[in-house]
Amino acid sequence: MSMAIRPGMVLRYPYLWHWQEQRGETEGRKDRPTAVAAIFVATDKQQYVLLLPLTTRQPESGRIAVEVPATEKKRAGLDQALRQWVLLDEYNLDPVSKSYYLQAKPPIGQFSEAYMRPLLTRFRDLLPVARRVSRYP
Repeated sequence: MSMAIRPGMVLRYPYLWHWQEQRGETEGRKDRPTAVAAIFVATDKQQYVLLLPLTTRQPESGRIAVEVPATEKKRAGLDQALRQWVLLDEYNLDPVSKSYYLQAKPPIGQFSEAYMRPLLTRFRDLLPVARRVSRYP
């Protein structure tokens, strides 16, 4: 993969929602903006990326989400006219080197470190209970 993925980067990605995986689906229905939460090397020596979904649909009661402010929408290359949220209670986990989905798509933007820091702190606290969808066999 040619581009270096880093936290805060916003990518178009065929995000697979947890509810879709529960129904037996294996492919995201459409490319949507997702935020890179973290990149890490696991015990299998592979590099993985954790991706958080962005949505323009008001999150349901009980979901944990942070609204994206106008300045960050602009930085991230998102539609300024729409309200957008980053969901923190579920994520996709994808191996960087084996991903079918991360290969050739350039990022659409980048959230600022000031916006991402508290968001990632909150996500890290939720990680043990967040719904993970692993995008590899």
